[in-house]
Amino acid sequence: MSTTHDVTTSAADRAALRAEFLRPADERPASSARGLHHTALVSSDVRRTIEFYQGVLGFPLTELIENRDYPGSSHFFFDLGHENLLAFFDFPGLDLGPYAEVLGGLHHVAISVDPERWEHLRAALAEAGVEHVVHSGVSIYFRDPDGARVELIADPLGEMYGEVVL
Repeated sequence: MSTTHDVTTSAADRAALRAEFLRPADERPASSARGLHHTALVSSDVRRTIEFYQGVLGFPLTELIENRDYPGSSHFFFDLGHENLLAFFDFPGLDLGPYAEVLGGLHHVAISVDPERWEHLRAALAEAGVEHVVHSGVSIYFRDPDGARVELIADPLGEMYGEVVL
């Protein structure tokens, strides 16, 4: 079995998928989910992660407990607003290697922030020496201390670059 993926999605393929699966908002069934409870990333250094997410980005730490599945490991959470959480695990003693984008893995986490906070956070990233890129005037892309890609987007929840996506 080949592990190389050379499949691309053409405009025609996207149009066919949209025609087959996408329904107008008033015709979509209600989701079977209540929402995203948390997204969990891996941290190599709990203190450094807290200092970055709480100190630089202003996401309050809400809990820090032992990971029930791996004794000696921490599971900790940050408040992203609207009852959304960003969580982390550390796995001391495991050689996990550096962050990598892989099929089935994380590409980036997009976090909606108020436009006024967006500008403040852009300045905070610059002041902290975090390399970042501004895209389309509403998105800031950067990597966290472990290399995970994060986007801060000034668009409201359910919108992206002026388009309603929910």
